[in-house]
Amino acid sequence: MSMLETLNADLKAAMLAKDTVTRDTLRMVLTLTKNMKIELGRELEDADVLGALQRGVKTRRDSIEQYEKAGRSELAEVERTEIAVLERYLPKMLSEDETRELVAAKVAELGISEKRDMGKLMKAVLGEHQGTVDGKLVSRLAGELLN
Repeated sequence: MSMLETLNADLKAAMLAKDTVTRDTLRMVLTLTKNMKIELGRELEDADVLGALQRGVKTRRDSIEQYEKAGRSELAEVERTEIAVLERYLPKMLSEDETRELVAAKVAELGISEKRDMGKLMKAVLGEHQGTVDGKLVSRLAGELLN
């Protein structure tokens, strides 16, 4: 079963269960995927759907930050519950320690010692571990290791 089929089936289940948070979150994601399909002019692959889910989580995290700065904790909590729904469909993210080990191993493998080669390191790590590592975390850890 493709990710789109899974999302549609889970949307139907959420509607039957009257789970409004899951229903509304999945509707937003499915709308985004329909727009992506039109934009790309082809059927979406699971990797495309995964990217849409990741963007959804990222935008919600940014919204949480903005809501907390504005003192709107109730809106931040809504975003957190939506992130929890989206994360059900994403692969498990590596912890900071696991990411640190991964980045250190890739630095050794590529023989990188200077900060100017950070782009090469980032491309290698994110290319091999797409969806399981946080790009901001990889960037921070790479900067620490290459100082």
